[in-house]
Amino acid sequence: MEENQKQRATFGSRLGFLLVSAGCAIGIGNVWKFPYLCGKFGGAAFILVYLIFLLILGIPVMTCEFAIGRRSQSSIALAYDKLEPKGTRWHWLKWWGIAGNYLLMMYYTTVSGWLLYYCFRCVRGDFQGVTSEIISGDFTAMLQEPGCMLFWTVLICVIGFLICYFGLRKGVEKVTKVMMTALLVLMVALAIHSVCLKGAGAGIRFYLVPDFQKMKEQGIGNVIFAALSQAFFTLSIGIGSMLIFGSYIGKERSLAGEAVTVTILDTFVALMAGLIVIPSAFAFGIEPDAGPSLIFITIPNIFTQMAGGRVWGSLFFLFMTFAALTTVVAVFENIVAFDMDRFSWTRKKSVLVSAALVIVLSIPCVLGFNAWAEVQLLGKGSSILDFEDFIVSNNLLPLGSLAFVLFCTRRNGWGWQGFLEEADQGKGMKVPPKIRWYLSYVLPLIIMVIYIKGYYDMFAPKGTGVLIPWLIVGAAFLGITLYCALYAPKLAAERAKP
Repeated sequence: MEENQKQRATFGSRLGFLLVSAGCAIGIGNVWKFPYLCGKFGGAAFILVYLIFLLILGIPVMTCEFAIGRRSQSSIALAYDKLEPKGTRWHWLKWWGIAGNYLLMMYYTTVSGWLLYYCFRCVRGDFQGVTSEIISGDFTAMLQEPGCMLFWTVLICVIGFLICYFGLRKGVEKVTKVMMTALLVLMVALAIHSVCLKGAGAGIRFYLVPDFQKMKEQGIGNVIFAALSQAFFTLSIGIGSMLIFGSYIGKERSLAGEAVTVTILDTFVALMAGLIVIPSAFAFGIEPDAGPSLIFITIPNIFTQMAGGRVWGSLFFLFMTFAALTTVVAVFENIVAFDMDRFSWTRKKSVLVSAALVIVLSIPCVLGFNAWAEVQLLGKGSSILDFEDFIVSNNLLPLGSLAFVLFCTRRNGWGWQGFLEEADQGKGMKVPPKIRWYLSYVLPLIIMVIYIKGYYDMFAPKGTGVLIPWLIVGAAFLGITLYCALYAPKLAAERAKP
């Protein structure tokens, strides 16, 4: 059961690597946020912009993360330590990575628990023949029951860590293959059913035919930035979740090609999710831009009006649970590997300690909707979940991605030649050498703009008195990251010269 610490675990097949990596990237955001953004920003016009940013932003960062993992043969715990020149400070940034994984699971497990609970309720037939007011009230009532939410959160944690306990091949790879296959089959079945509904044609046209007039109505800048942000955050890059899987693969395939394949799988799921949600919403006269309530209020309302709604609703929430659980398992594996690499623990010990920590750390999010509802760290109306998501999505993901890109391109880091040599090993797509200037200067600038604008959009509506202090906090986080990346004693710089 316990893995030999002297020999790095590896995937049993390339398919296993691709499905586990895609499972990590594919999550709740693909399924509710992508259709919501399409609904809000004009359907297909938004999708075109989104795909462009996946190409120029997501794939390069993922390639960097895979390369660092494969060369270091380690998780984020030791990757910087092994590859950085002596005397530099890159290794400080590993704490951004592990903090991001724990913080993500502190609220992601709660939302995943909601999905599993709703799957159970659909199977039981709780939403059959009830009004939209009852469905909305049920969701509100669930948030007021900490015992119920904690049970389903703990169950998700137990399932996820139990899978990790059995190891990379027998646990993570084997189970994720089954879940991802089931997820893809369920998506295709649900999409076919959705597009065949009476009245779905308007939704299909809205989704697949670009309407640049609607894009102009929303504001070109707003649409571009929304697509840019979604392309960046959808792939789970920046906290070492992809890096760990890079450390588990061989040298047979080049990494740019693998990053493209994972991105295609992730994008396929997002596009199919839109094909499930948007035509169904149009068919039943429901706005497709309902936001976060789309999954737990709007979607159940659709299934109550649909022939065979109990079956289709159960399948939908089963698919959603698989989408969430593949991410949970992948991030849990990163947490477990961090302890194994950093502290030389056995897998068994790491699983037990990590499971206890994640369960305890998930409690604030659960209580944030009821007993601790008055804790509103981001201002009136916010929750603990909102704060945890803000720290991860608006801080640790972009800052971690910035660090990976700089580490792969700067002389005082791993350096361009080291990165290029590792990324291009094996068959498949190579990194174009002429892209170096873009990766070294343009991409870091884009990431920093996303980071700062994220702070501005979050706090500017709350007034200058709130905006300025938070901008100072954001600048401090960015300053720490840049200090670690730019700290270059002469000796380290000389040793890192290609």
